[in-house]
Amino acid sequence: MAEPIKNAPIEDISTLGYHKQLALGVQHVFTLFASTVLVPIITGLDVGVALVMSGVGTLLFHMITQKKVPAYLGSSFSFIAPLLLAGEMYGLAAARGGIVVAGLIYAILAGLISKFGPEKILRFFPPVVTGPIIIVISMTLAPNAINMASQDWLLALITLSVIIGVASYSRGFFKIIPVIVGLAVGYIVAALLGRVDYTAITQAAWIGMPNFELPSFNIGAIAIVAPIALVTVVEHVGDVLAMSGVVRKNLSVDPGLGRTLLGDGIATSFSAFLGGPANTTYSQNTGVVALTKVYDPKVMRIAAVITILIGLIPKLNAFTSTIPTPVIGGAVVILFGMIASIGARTLVNNRVDFSKTRNMIIGAVILVFGLGGAVIPIEIGIVKINVVGMALAAIVGIGLNIILPKEEDDEAELKL
Repeated sequence: MAEPIKNAPIEDISTLGYHKQLALGVQHVFTLFASTVLVPIITGLDVGVALVMSGVGTLLFHMITQKKVPAYLGSSFSFIAPLLLAGEMYGLAAARGGIVVAGLIYAILAGLISKFGPEKILRFFPPVVTGPIIIVISMTLAPNAINMASQDWLLALITLSVIIGVASYSRGFFKIIPVIVGLAVGYIVAALLGRVDYTAITQAAWIGMPNFELPSFNIGAIAIVAPIALVTVVEHVGDVLAMSGVVRKNLSVDPGLGRTLLGDGIATSFSAFLGGPANTTYSQNTGVVALTKVYDPKVMRIAAVITILIGLIPKLNAFTSTIPTPVIGGAVVILFGMIASIGARTLVNNRVDFSKTRNMIIGAVILVFGLGGAVIPIEIGIVKINVVGMALAAIVGIGLNIILPKEEDDEAELKL
């Protein structure tokens, strides 16, 4: 009888007890919570609705993708700027109408991908493009992690140290839940130091319904918000490729980019239709998957159900909101960094040769545009879009890959 492979990935959590499965789901909830609630806090949307629609959107995504992709959908940061602008000009209901249309654009693109095949899209994403893009995904999130951690470096470093220690030296079940252990220790230390404010818990009710609202549709708001979908689709492809690199399965083929993009679009439209923000696949949860090597998508569905319950139970919502920001910051420092490591691994595994001028140019431009804070405003009539960060880097990188002449051995396919 063959011996089990040490530190082998866990692809079926049904072999674990129910309490362990629950803990794995809770770990992802703690990871996604801060980012998911930050978007509605910034834009004025209802936090409870955002949480509920995040969970519902994730469940819809898993249904559409045949339960094959270990991804979680949380509030999208890419829509914050157009949402604020459209909300100021036409009201939040009309701005959310623009998000509904943006989700439908996802669905149209998904249909085109399904008709013509994912290879028509993937040929624009060779390793020399995808590797740096994945690194940019991570590094554009890095300032958020540092800002959170810097509010109290003691709590952040304690949390970070526990996560690293548990991931590196523990055995058994604890080895696959380092994030939740780190957050728990960080929270306890914060409580002992008197740095946890329990006011929100004491004032919150046990049962309450979020403020669900229907959107309105205004051509001006749609013109501002909906075109962002043409940019965020690039982010979606990058996230799917990043997750493919983690689980070592070509998710762009099975279940396919058509299904993943359709799932993202339906989740986004449904969320905005009931009062929530746009949804998107979350890189920090991809980091948890990479760190823990628990690849079973069921974990994300457990997290989705828990998130829905938190959104419906104000008391639980309030409890998670008492986790000090620097504690969460300590956790996301390593999680965001894991994504960059995946990008580096993509370059190494595919043996991208940076001694070639073409590869150096593509990689250099993607990194500088993505990390340098470049902003290119596009204005066509009333449509105003600021193309920034990762989306800008991806568009420029894809363009250079098309324009620059290729050498014979530059036709390598992405290895996952």
